[in-house]
Amino acid sequence: MFKHLREDIAVVFERDPAARSTWEVLTTYPGVHALLIHRLTHRLWKAGFKWLARFIAHLSRWLTGIEIHPAAVIGRRVFIDHGMGVVVGETAEIGDDCTLYHGVTLGGTTWKKGKRHPTLGKGVVIGAGAKVLGPIQIGDGAKIGSNAVVVKDVPAGATAVGIPARILDSERDKQRAATAEKMGFSAYAISQDMNDPMVKALHAILDHLATSDRRMDLIFKTLQEMGAKLDKEAVPTDQFDVNYLNKIVD
Repeated sequence: MFKHLREDIAVVFERDPAARSTWEVLTTYPGVHALLIHRLTHRLWKAGFKWLARFIAHLSRWLTGIEIHPAAVIGRRVFIDHGMGVVVGETAEIGDDCTLYHGVTLGGTTWKKGKRHPTLGKGVVIGAGAKVLGPIQIGDGAKIGSNAVVVKDVPAGATAVGIPARILDSERDKQRAATAEKMGFSAYAISQDMNDPMVKALHAILDHLATSDRRMDLIFKTLQEMGAKLDKEAVPTDQFDVNYLNKIVD
């Protein structure tokens, strides 16, 4: 139990830059509280004390804003960030090292008994407000964008966005993701088919930056072919210095 708790605390420091102390994590992080209580309710559920397990889970929802069915299977080092509005259904399975943001639903699409909730592989990240519905498989390392609605399997390492969710697989999508990563943020939460002026503007910026990077690489390649000795890191980042070009060509 204490080993799992240490892992829970370490994961918070690893994935949340707002965490400042162990005491703060233990006393103010509802995601940690919800997982601790779930371990208790899950044991009670497996031992046959189903009403008691449900009642304690009900109290946990009141305390944390996170609803986890006692029968759900949750791996180690799972991080629920903020957590308000998270719902994890009875037959859901969450692999090790997954991250769920607030408003995430791992829900079902049928009233029939049996497996009806999603299975998440290891290292899955699900953005705020996303709905993952039905007995589907989300592969290891997959990412689900914010507010996405996922009703089909997502392959390992893939990124799914939109309503209904689609897999980002085009060259432009990959370029945008790479450019965004260079800038220090993840753009997996948004997609081109969102009718939002801000989203479209952001995509236009990412496309422009990607084009500028390709042109800059072409300039450096051409200069190298001309025999210039280049140091890419020496080029000013705020503006392209013509004097620098003259110096390296000479």
